[in-house]
Amino acid sequence: MSGPADRELRAEAVVEAPPERVWALLTDFSRMPEWSPELVRMVPLKPGDLRIGQWYLGINRRKAAVWPTRSVVTALEPGRTIAWDTTSSGARWIWELSPAGPDDAFTRVVHRRPVPHGVTAMSKVFAPLFLGGNEGHADELEHGMARTVARLKAAAEA
Repeated sequence: MSGPADRELRAEAVVEAPPERVWALLTDFSRMPEWSPELVRMVPLKPGDLRIGQWYLGINRRKAAVWPTRSVVTALEPGRTIAWDTTSSGARWIWELSPAGPDDAFTRVVHRRPVPHGVTAMSKVFAPLFLGGNEGHADELEHGMARTVARLKAAAEA
């Protein structure tokens, strides 16, 4: 899956659980490291709960490389959509949930990562030095997103 580093990455699944259950797990950011292969911790930087404008500090790790990111929640439709922009990379992380299956007892989960304005200069320097290159890291991220969705699915279906 090689391509430009700023291509949109995507992973999706149908989860055998209602959207409310999936949403509750997805927005419990203290649990996100259980599912994400790269995220170590995600903590709010401003007082208050999840809302548009809330800032989060992400601590990420890949092998020996550890780095912080600051993300800002840019879209929030409870039970359906959450998105945040990561200022250091230029990435936008989007989660979209929609009812699926009989009686809407299942949930379609779509996880996307567009880079609306391209990869930042900082990311263009950091990824080649510490993450194996921008395109290689994008490929790795997309595989990681698929694992994240699969782990979220397993947790919701448990």
